[in-house]
Amino acid sequence: MTLTLPTTRQEDWRWSDLSALPALAEAGHRGGVIDVHDLWIGCGGPRLLFVDGRYEAGLSDPGPITIGPVGAQSDHPLGSLVTGDGWTLELGRDHAPTGTIEILHVGTGGASHVPARIALAEGAQASFVETYAGEGWANRLTILSLAQGARVMRAIRAIQRGGFVSLRDEAHLAEGASLVTTLLGAGRADSRLDAAIILDGEGAFAEHGGTLLARGKQRHDAAVVLRHAAPGGTSRQVWRAVADDQAAASLAARVEVARDAQRTDGEQSLRGLLLKRSATVNLKPELEIFADDVKCAHGATVGELDAQALFYLAQRGVPPEQARALLTRAFVADALERIGEEAVREVFLDEAATWLGSAA
Repeated sequence: MTLTLPTTRQEDWRWSDLSALPALAEAGHRGGVIDVHDLWIGCGGPRLLFVDGRYEAGLSDPGPITIGPVGAQSDHPLGSLVTGDGWTLELGRDHAPTGTIEILHVGTGGASHVPARIALAEGAQASFVETYAGEGWANRLTILSLAQGARVMRAIRAIQRGGFVSLRDEAHLAEGASLVTTLLGAGRADSRLDAAIILDGEGAFAEHGGTLLARGKQRHDAAVVLRHAAPGGTSRQVWRAVADDQAAASLAARVEVARDAQRTDGEQSLRGLLLKRSATVNLKPELEIFADDVKCAHGATVGELDAQALFYLAQRGVPPEQARALLTRAFVADALERIGEEAVREVFLDEAATWLGSAA
């Protein structure tokens, strides 16, 4: 497979390292016995299992989800590679929630490309939790179309033990629609997380953020664009990044406000924590505003653990490793606690705590 990939000379990709992708694209899937029992959260709703990009019908319960060709196309450099069979969820007007949908992607090496499409009619609701485990290159494209008053909540955890995870979301939100996405990067794979979300309708709401945890020479890279194209929209981007050893975590968050998008409320909160001074956190908040009646703000900070807080805990008998883990967990918690479903939220927090405990 011949790949034409972006380079670090391009501004939108200057923090990304895609050098491993050609070899992953040429490698084969090792296959073998796959034990996924501990990877399911158990939300009680439909569940889909993909192994190396192939749907495993015998271990899935798709409910209202259709498996097969997906009408999803993108001009994104990585998203454009995603073709073939995937999954589609279409819900009609005021469709009752089907329970949280679990989608599990497990890789055994090589590359897999799976498209997805979510189309919700007026007033419909859906909730998803997506997990990426195993190894290899997991490349995904998700197209979302939310009609008036439709609501989607997504929680995504990338816990692959190796390889690369690249996710591309492209969404359009109609009047009063809501899309909330929370991501956790807590594995050992590198990642590139992209999203382009357009608030087409008045009063639409979008939130996109999460927590990225990197160690060794790992690299996480997130690039999100939220565009307000109609009045009265609200957007939030809350990101927390933790980097240890010689790892790098990079966050580029952009808000665009069109001339007619009056009364926009947009907020960005980007914070990075360095566990060692040899690590790197890059933050790039951007606001592009053409309307004159807006409330937009952004904040970006990078630092180390508070020495006074560590001293306070030491004075009360808390061992240094435990103190560092406690403070770091508090740092990332406000991004993950935005997950609406308690069972999912607790799993994500525990996954982060496990990573932080081993980093202490």
